[in-house]
Amino acid sequence: MTATDTRADRSGDAIRRQADAGQALTRSCALPASPDAGDLDPETYAARLAHLRGTVPPGLKVRAAAHDAGAPAGGDAAVRDAAGRDSAAWDTDRPDVAGLLAAYGSGATTPSAVLERYLVRWEASATTDAAVLHRIEGAREAAAASDARWAAGTPRPLEGIPFGVKDIIDVAGAKVTCGSLQTGERTATEDAAVVARLRGAGAIPVAMVATTEFAMGAAQNARYGAVPNPWNPERWTGGSSTGSGAGLAAGLFPFALGTDTGGSIRIPSAFCGTTGLKPTYGRLPRTGVATLSWSLDHVGPMGLSAADLQLLLPVLEGVFAGSPAPASAPVRAGSLQSGFAPLAGVGIGVLGGWHLEPLDAAVAAAFADALDTLRSLGAEVRVFDAPGYDPELSHVEAWNVFYGEIAATQEANLPRRELFDAGTRDRFEQGRALPAIDYLRALRRRAGVLDALLGGMDASGVDYLVLPTVPGAAPRLADMTMVLNGEALNIHDVLPRNTRIFDYTGMPALALPMGFDAGSMPLSLQVAGRPWDDGGVLAVGAAFQSVTAFHRRVPGTEC
Repeated sequence: MTATDTRADRSGDAIRRQADAGQALTRSCALPASPDAGDLDPETYAARLAHLRGTVPPGLKVRAAAHDAGAPAGGDAAVRDAAGRDSAAWDTDRPDVAGLLAAYGSGATTPSAVLERYLVRWEASATTDAAVLHRIEGAREAAAASDARWAAGTPRPLEGIPFGVKDIIDVAGAKVTCGSLQTGERTATEDAAVVARLRGAGAIPVAMVATTEFAMGAAQNARYGAVPNPWNPERWTGGSSTGSGAGLAAGLFPFALGTDTGGSIRIPSAFCGTTGLKPTYGRLPRTGVATLSWSLDHVGPMGLSAADLQLLLPVLEGVFAGSPAPASAPVRAGSLQSGFAPLAGVGIGVLGGWHLEPLDAAVAAAFADALDTLRSLGAEVRVFDAPGYDPELSHVEAWNVFYGEIAATQEANLPRRELFDAGTRDRFEQGRALPAIDYLRALRRRAGVLDALLGGMDASGVDYLVLPTVPGAAPRLADMTMVLNGEALNIHDVLPRNTRIFDYTGMPALALPMGFDAGSMPLSLQVAGRPWDDGGVLAVGAAFQSVTAFHRRVPGTEC
């Protein structure tokens, strides 16, 4: 038996053990029967989200610095990037979106020059072979067209910014395989909606990047292999947006598209020291994105800072303004007035209890420091209490939705199950064994879980929830264990305890760096908000990053 086989066996055992315990729990908590069931139809959840869309203003209670508010990144502030540096800031190992836009606007460089620099970096980086699956044709021609637009003074919001695309998102003319042997040499015929919107704003897709199989498989991808973590090649990047997270950390592109069904944007962001947003469910279109679990799937941006994601989100939603600046200007580091408190009056609730068990000591210390930082920005960190919220049961129900839906989406591949990698096969088989009543119970319970969390936020005076994104640093590739306080735990026992709940409820959630452990591996903070308050979640993240520098550290450097 090979090492890979042994890992697969342990993974399958952990999945079955976790699922068996979960089914016992949920079946012991049957929901009321008709006619006393109340409003428990599965459609209730979608109705709740639709109703909430008009009730939360963007950027709830979060203020930008007075002299910075509304400043377009392409106007008077064109020579300032999201970290408050001048336009020379693009000339680094890992330039960000705002820095590149500033540099283009000041004439310091051009999209073509930047693209060539990235291509040279790809040749030199140890991450490229694993993270970048295929180059996307036409990038040089698109960069030349962007050069002309900048020269003519007619740039679009993201003119000339290169980006990576997760290999389950269609790009016209590119090979899109979903990281699977099942898909053969499939070539996409048109852009996914999010890719089309980015192209329309001037951004340039340059690479199809790695994913675990169908965004659910194991680290050891059967078609392409594993993606090592740029901070330490003996550690994993986290999944499923493996190439997006690793490529960002290694400086292969300034932003990327990922997807998130249980944490697949936020977990790679956490393990790779980058910043990623899982938007409100349904906020961004999934047309042209391969379906894994249709009621849990989200597509979203991954980047180097919350301020960069503030530039990307309006474009991805289809809002094409005349400036790269979002409707609500980001809080920019280096621009805060002395004594200015961008989070003054904002209630921050700690989602604790089960979500902090287990927790590595290094994560606990970094999280405590992060809470102090939020307090220093004016936030009121409060005890969060939601009596109707059962985190363990909700976690189980989220898994049941996932298992039921992946079994349906992959059913046609059943005759070729030997082509699945071991991790995909284990999850698929678990889904096939799931009784319909368990899947439907999970759907019925969902709206109540969302209501319990929102009711707890209201009762606690809380605008946003915070918790560690993951309980420890990146797991070891050799045995797929995460070491917490000296104990090696199977990743299925600790992931995605803190992320899946926000896929299940549809609430927006952001992962961003909050420190490093003794081995110089990134640690991550998660900020979540009410449905449709993605702008506020990003503003909290931007405020945090305005006074911290964790997001600027690159692999191979010291604090």
